[in-house]
Amino acid sequence: MSKTGTKSRTTPEKTLELAYEFFNEIGIIAQLSSTWMQRSMPHDLTQSQFSVLNWFVRVDTQATPGRLSKAFQVTKGAMTNTLGKLAHKGFIRITPDPESGRSKIVRITPAGRRARDQAIAATHADLLHFLEQFPAVTLRDALPLLQEVRAYLDAARDWRPSE
Repeated sequence: MSKTGTKSRTTPEKTLELAYEFFNEIGIIAQLSSTWMQRSMPHDLTQSQFSVLNWFVRVDTQATPGRLSKAFQVTKGAMTNTLGKLAHKGFIRITPDPESGRSKIVRITPAGRRARDQAIAATHADLLHFLEQFPAVTLRDALPLLQEVRAYLDAARDWRPSE
């Protein structure tokens, strides 16, 4: 019941507005958290560079630039730029793919793994401060919804509504 004593109705427009507001909040949080985390990064790592190093530790030990650009949903040119900067820092190694004359294989180096670990350690103070406002139990309760949304969006990457 609303304050006037009548049942409130959820219209399709209100539902769409709610979905937009949900994703708008996620987008703002993504931007703010990237900037917040990047200020602590060692080795002048950008958020993109850290994300690639973190991907190698979490997902796979090697990948082609094409696989990485698809995983991060960026252009091949943007990924090539990020990989070039990481290679220049000695954090990844790019070698020709022995099975393909044109493709390359990208691997994280021991220095890259250390840089990734140092970046995570550098954020500890910020995260401890964050946890004072948002206790672990709160984060744990929110995580399943966020994981479900991520899985849905990941599976629906190439979906387009029929026209």
